[in-house]
This record gives sequence, C-alpha cells and structure tokens, in this order.
Amino acid sequence: MNLFGLMETSGSAMEAERMRAEVVAANMANAETTRTAQGGPYRRQEVVFAADQGDAGFLDSMNAAAANAGARTMASVALPALELPGAQAVAPGVHIAQVVEDPSPPLKRYDPGHPDAGPDGYVAYPDINPLTEMVDLMGATRAYGLNGSAVQAEKGMIASALEIAKS
Repeated sequence: MNLFGLMETSGSAMEAERMRAEVVAANMANAETTRTAQGGPYRRQEVVFAADQGDAGFLDSMNAAAANAGARTMASVALPALELPGAQAVAPGVHIAQVVEDPSPPLKRYDPGHPDAGPDGYVAYPDINPLTEMVDLMGATRAYGLNGSAVQAEKGMIASALEIAKS
C-alpha cells in the first residue's frame, strides 16, 4: 500500500456510506408512496457492500520475513487471498455491490376512500419502519465520520513525517 493507501481506503468507505445514507433518505421520503411507475407501492431499498481486494505485497513481505526468521509463515494463518489475477495494485476498500429491494410484502391498511384502494378497500403501503431507517442512518453517519477521522489522522502523520524529514 502506498503512502495514501489509507486515504483511498477510507475514501471508498466514505463514498459507500454516503450512498447508504442517500438510500435511507429515499426510503424515508417514500414511506407513504402507494403508487410507483413500476406499479404498486414503493419497495424499501437496501445497500449491499463488497470488499475491494488489495495488493498482495504486504502479505508477501510478511511471509518472506517470517521464512527468514524461521517462523511460521502467514500463509499458515487463515487470511483471505488479496491478489486478483491481472489486477493492478489497489488499496483495499469497499464499494457498493448493488442496491436491492426488500422482499417483505407491503403493509395493508383499510382506507376505502384512497384512490389506490383495492376492491376490498385496502391500500398497499411500503413496509418501511422509521426506527429501522433511523438506526441505518445513524450507522452510516457514524461510519462516515470515523473514516473522516482516519483520513485526518493520516494527514497528521504525513505532516509529522515531513517535519521529521526536514530536520
């Protein structure tokens, strides 16, 4: 990983968490939407994260150092493979794999005067719980903030290293 690898990793996580917050906001905004362009009520959206694979250089360096010292190599420890065939060295991080619809059925409320009411008088509403959405939003906000703090800490470390190099 290069000097700015942590910033790249945290940056990708911040981008993913921003998208998660936007999806939560869309869910909250459409909590009462009974008719969409696809037909039927709005369906709650969920974000699926996936890990980016990083550079195998660090793991290779650790294995070489352990082999020279006669110690157990890191390959004997259960670690995920970090190298993609034909890929360039990339800082590990996270990305949005997909945004999926919640499979839960819509909620039915009796409201015979509603324009979207069925023949039985029931209207299909999205199954969106504001408490669940707020917890998701708080999680996204906290993760975003923590990654921002990690970027600030790395900036401080780089500045300190430059000061040491000057003297």
